Amino acid sequence: MADVQTLRTPSGEELVVLSREDYEALVALASEAAEDEDDVAIYDARKAEMAAGGGTALPEPVGAALLRGDSLLKAIRRWRGVSQTALAERSGIGQGYLSDLERRRRSGTPETFEKLATALDVPTSWLTA
Repeated sequence: MADVQTLRTPSGEELVVLSREDYEALVALASEAAEDEDDVAIYDARKAEMAAGGGTALPEPVGAALLRGDSLLKAIRRWRGVSQTALAERSGIGQGYLSDLERRRRSGTPETFEKLATALDVPTSWLTA
């Protein structure tokens, strides 16, 4: 921050004058800090939920795939090392339909996700969350 000036009002309040660039940099930093706080709050809430028995953690490779942008279904399928064709056969659904589910072009029914979870040997809650 380059040329920061301070002024004192007649009532004794101290004011700070800074460049627009410095002001916008401070606003951006504050916004990032607020976003980080929100992320920490979400993490803490999920961790407390799991500690209370409200869920099962996804494996780290699945979480990493989600962060890369994969759908949950695709991430779990790949983590299990199963091809789309094999999963479609095991679950009794069409491979094209499975592809659409993975690409988020279609939304499946609870029954479909139950079949997929069984075929992938994972809790149904992982696919319906």
